[in-house]
Amino acid sequence: MNAVRYSLRQLEYFVAVADAGTLSGAAARLHVSQPGLSQSLTDLERALDVQLAVRRKAHGVTLTPTGVQVLRHARELLRHADDLTSVASGGDALSGVLSLGCYVTLAPTALPSLLQDFTALHPRLTIDFVEGTQDVLQRQLLLGELDLAILYDMEIQPDMERAVIDSARPHILLPADHRLARRRKVSLAELAAEPMVLLDAPPSSHNTLAIFERFGVRPDVRYRPKTFELTRALVGRGMGYALLVQRPANDRTYEGHPVVVKEIAEPVGDSRVLIAWPKATRLNRRAQAFVEFCQQRGRSPASREPGQIRTRTQRGARTTSGAAR
Repeated sequence: MNAVRYSLRQLEYFVAVADAGTLSGAAARLHVSQPGLSQSLTDLERALDVQLAVRRKAHGVTLTPTGVQVLRHARELLRHADDLTSVASGGDALSGVLSLGCYVTLAPTALPSLLQDFTALHPRLTIDFVEGTQDVLQRQLLLGELDLAILYDMEIQPDMERAVIDSARPHILLPADHRLARRRKVSLAELAAEPMVLLDAPPSSHNTLAIFERFGVRPDVRYRPKTFELTRALVGRGMGYALLVQRPANDRTYEGHPVVVKEIAEPVGDSRVLIAWPKATRLNRRAQAFVEFCQQRGRSPASREPGQIRTRTQRGARTTSGAAR
């Protein structure tokens, strides 16, 4: 076995420089001197016999292709080092940081209860989370910037491992005074001639249009908002209908206009919610515990309306309106 010629501290500094994009920014974050940080990066490059980054005064730090690869492994090594420290000092207690990504429209209803409930079980653990689109989150997973990501089962890259943690049924959102507002179910064909408000957040928007295509309906897409609440606001003002999955507990828009949720008459099926990570990555203890936690919640017996995501408290199972397109 070759002797290791670099230190965890050097890897920590390298990751900080990559995240900050500048030596000065990383030095400020780490509370170390910029010359000392620069020397640490140089020493790491010498130890590995590669150039990890290009340093330019006016343009900050840019990782080389090799640096990008080393960064992913450095993050993973540092996380497993945290595991080792945790085991040595506290037995089975989880500590350190779990880096979690969540698809942007799932986040408002999925993340709050997950953050609260999981950290209540593991008070020494911190969860850093980011919201993003599915393609960006998967790229961050492959770069080692995230441990896990909560995604829809849509356009998942083949080099991703995944576990199903829940499912949610799409529904139609109508203004409260719509002609079909008193119906329990609404057919997509009945809405074909009306203006549609399409939440334009790929890949969910692609999936929405695919649902219409599957049943031979061509929607009249009039508006393409990028956010969930703007979609609801336009529907609340009577400017169209929407097909969504996320279902907040409040059936009023930010402006106070009432909206109603209707089941889709056609057999559209459920949208599966996943937790994903790279196949090439061995999950650390924090990530493995979080995956198992999410799976247990998904299996918990809880009655719910279509469009709701299961959540739990320490007192037992409950449901909250949830998860989203």
